[in-house]
Amino acid sequence: MGDQRRPEITRILRDLHSDKVDHRTAADRLFNAVYEELRRLATDLMRGERADHTLQSTALVHEAYLRLVDDSRIDWQNRAHFFGIAARAMRQILVDHARRHRRAKRGGGLRKITLDEKLDLEAASDVEILQLEDALVRLAEMHPRTTQVVEMRVFAGLKIKEIAHVLGLSRQTIHGDWRVAKMWLSRELAEGRAS
Repeated sequence: MGDQRRPEITRILRDLHSDKVDHRTAADRLFNAVYEELRRLATDLMRGERADHTLQSTALVHEAYLRLVDDSRIDWQNRAHFFGIAARAMRQILVDHARRHRRAKRGGGLRKITLDEKLDLEAASDVEILQLEDALVRLAEMHPRTTQVVEMRVFAGLKIKEIAHVLGLSRQTIHGDWRVAKMWLSRELAEGRAS
């Protein structure tokens, strides 16, 4: 999404909590403003899936979007904040879907997510979403902020500077968290494949 849309998205997010603007109208404007970027992110996350996969990128976008605009407790700060929370929503939807699919198939045909472009994983091109989720849960126990950085980078495609802005930290701190996350997840995911 071009930089010219960023201020517009921030205005619309603020309108969602304003009594001066119709909530439904603001939600419709937001959907139009963020749809293409959410779709791109969902397509990236769904790349490599089997053709008959029951969860398509469009459905992922719609389900994540509905969760986001229906949650009136969120005080949207800006575009980066929105996409950071969208990352968490997409992650949860993918994990929930993978768990349901695993139960239905008794472990067969688990979802995979390609991560090497974003995490620079050397050991494999595809990582099962449930394996990633387990690793992220373990990482969150030790380093919650680092897990947020991973969510925002991998699931929302945010840049380091955007993550720094959302979390109110320096770029250097976020770069450090990202380096730690890549090393830790690379090791954890490689061990998971070996066992």
